[in-house]
Amino acid sequence: MIPLQKHPAGVSPAKETPPADPSKDLGKIVPLLLQEGYITDKQVRYAQRVRSKLETSAPLLGVVKELQYVTDKQIKEVLRASLDIIRTGSLMVELGHISEADLEASLEIQKREQPKKKLGEILVAHNFINERTILETLSLQLGFPVVEPEFVEIDEKLASKGKAELYVTRGFLPLRREGQGVLIAFVDPTDSRDVEAAKKLFGNDITVAIATKDSIIRGIKRIHPHAKTTLSVGMDDSSVVETVDAVILAAIEEDASDIHIEPMHDRIRVRFREDGVLVHYKDFPLEIIPSLTSRIKIMCEADIAEKRRHQGGRILFQHKGGELDLRVSFYVTVHGEKIVLRLLNRQDQLFDLEGIGMSRRMLERFKEDAIDRPSGVVIITGPTGSGKTTTVYSSINYLNDPQTSIITAEEPVEYVIPGISQCSIDPKINLTFDETLRHIVRQDPDIVVIGEIRDTYSAGVAVQAALTGHKVLTTFHTEDSIGGLIRLLNMDIDAFLISSTVVCVVAQRLLRRVCKSCEMPHQLSPVELRRLHYGPQDVLGAEFRKGRGCPKCRYSGYKGRVAVFELLVLEEPVRDAILARKTSHQIRSISIESTGLVTLLEDGIVKAAAGITTVEEVLRCLPRLQRPRPLAELQHLLGGA
Repeated sequence: MIPLQKHPAGVSPAKETPPADPSKDLGKIVPLLLQEGYITDKQVRYAQRVRSKLETSAPLLGVVKELQYVTDKQIKEVLRASLDIIRTGSLMVELGHISEADLEASLEIQKREQPKKKLGEILVAHNFINERTILETLSLQLGFPVVEPEFVEIDEKLASKGKAELYVTRGFLPLRREGQGVLIAFVDPTDSRDVEAAKKLFGNDITVAIATKDSIIRGIKRIHPHAKTTLSVGMDDSSVVETVDAVILAAIEEDASDIHIEPMHDRIRVRFREDGVLVHYKDFPLEIIPSLTSRIKIMCEADIAEKRRHQGGRILFQHKGGELDLRVSFYVTVHGEKIVLRLLNRQDQLFDLEGIGMSRRMLERFKEDAIDRPSGVVIITGPTGSGKTTTVYSSINYLNDPQTSIITAEEPVEYVIPGISQCSIDPKINLTFDETLRHIVRQDPDIVVIGEIRDTYSAGVAVQAALTGHKVLTTFHTEDSIGGLIRLLNMDIDAFLISSTVVCVVAQRLLRRVCKSCEMPHQLSPVELRRLHYGPQDVLGAEFRKGRGCPKCRYSGYKGRVAVFELLVLEEPVRDAILARKTSHQIRSISIESTGLVTLLEDGIVKAAAGITTVEEVLRCLPRLQRPRPLAELQHLLGGA
């Protein structure tokens, strides 16, 4: 929906409108509406003026609709009379479902990918649009009704005239007789090969309807329960052993952090987590679930016979690039065991402290007021996959020297650093977290690294180690830095112990970077400004950017990730607030006023304003707990992104 009023400020319909600018694209539908007399030339010129005043570009048809010059019924009428004039992709652009850049990127993907896919499949696979919107667009354009074969009554005798394999391959399903003809649901009614295949079976008198691929598959399953209904098998004749190896190698090649192997009602779906977002890799037939699961269980020494309980394990995978450590989790679902493999020991991801992405002034303060302190607890907090481990290891790397004894308790060890005594927890041999923490302070360490504070006992060990003069680095799972302090209080750690031992809490997230190969300037929309609680004057001097989409970033507009941080150094006002057990809101306000705290959202805004990430990513990933300060003030506090 385009945020317009009937007559926006600054545009008065009473004034004489200038001639329409022929250089401005009218699209293909607006001229047809003009030709049929549904709108006037004066209305088109006025709509052009309105569009020129919008802060973000919008299709002219959308503006015309928003001004209520035409109805959906009138648009349908001109579309159905002009099927050969307007392509579906162009129609979706004019209707505002996708952008011109999305369409160009999809057409480019279509040229490159083998085997060739239909445009609609590419748009859905790359998250440009959902399948339902495509169906509604086709229904609008062609006048075919949308049906759901999984729910409607199907004439099984009629459907038995064709084989399930044909219905799957050609993407259609007969539903019932209507008069002298047959109602048939198609995934793509514009594909002449599919329509001809249906006519060959049921005659020329067919009535076309549109349905999603999944709905047709579920409809086929109703009448052929044992039919093979995997549209995208993606398997050759290689063994399951080779298939598992190929999936892991592909994940390494794509620099994925996780592999998700998910059994579904009709197939096995494999997805990779790349730059923090799940990306579809390949589908496999259901038939290989038992052998695929057994193979991975053998590799990680899990119980092959156990299929009713969740399990975990570890794989040391040998490949040309060396040895890769994979953490494996088996999770029992209604369709079978879902398997997630986390790829560890990526040595190329171990950064120097200067390379983790902290702004200049924040990094200086982190060094001076936290990790260079002789004792105290430094907590790195954030959700799973936020880069906490990388920050901890970068800090260890910075502190590591021949005069310092560093000892760790981790589950598991993710990066091996020379000169560090690292212990990998293994409950199978009773090498538990509690047991390890009891022995760790007897090793005469200068610095203790606790992989994660997970309970009152581990929190107590961290605090006691700091009280006895040790420096402690650890991680925590909380939303922001203040949340880390509040959670410690809720673990029944005395407030005076927290205030006297915790020297710093760093909260962080990972945002996707704008792809350098296809970046372009981006002007914030009114909606984006409103969601940031900003006015145009608050972002003066910003250079926001966005990726257009290219082969290097898989047409996502993003390549790589950047960390955003929130650094809370516990100075006296904050310590007093903890002792007084003030609320998180009060502690946050005190931290901002007295210690110069810059929130996660504010650090993300500064990085977006520098063109490193996008406002869309900032809004998607970061907590908005209070109104951010103007950009100029934040840049001054941080000393640049």
